[in-house]
Amino acid sequence: MNSDRYQRGLAKITEMEGEIGKKVIETIKEISPDFAQYLVEFVFGDIYSRPELSLKIKEMITLASMATMGSAPLQVKVHINSALNVGCSEKEIIETFLQIIPSAGMVLSMNALLIAKEVFDERKVNAKK
Repeated sequence: MNSDRYQRGLAKITEMEGEIGKKVIETIKEISPDFAQYLVEFVFGDIYSRPELSLKIKEMITLASMATMGSAPLQVKVHINSALNVGCSEKEIIETFLQIIPSAGMVLSMNALLIAKEVFDERKVNAKK
């Protein structure tokens, strides 16, 4: 787990998700070290580290993809936070979820918007602390 890919992936996780991302990796590592390694090296070290798109655009694509799946509310929540961390505004996140209405439908868009509201509210409360 000291490969260049792993270190690059860990740096990308930290950039996008901060300490929470590292904690998630450590938790997954307790359950399945191999899965944690694949996640860090492939998803973050290879894919998210590609230079062709900004992290902001990558997160908007990820949010749209996860919202249309309709089965990944925890990951939608994590990636809303990541999107905010890499420069997406609340309005851009909301617009991303509005854009899935024609292809995925109102219900999936509404579910994603409700998760977004939860994240926005949590971040506002935490900012006051």
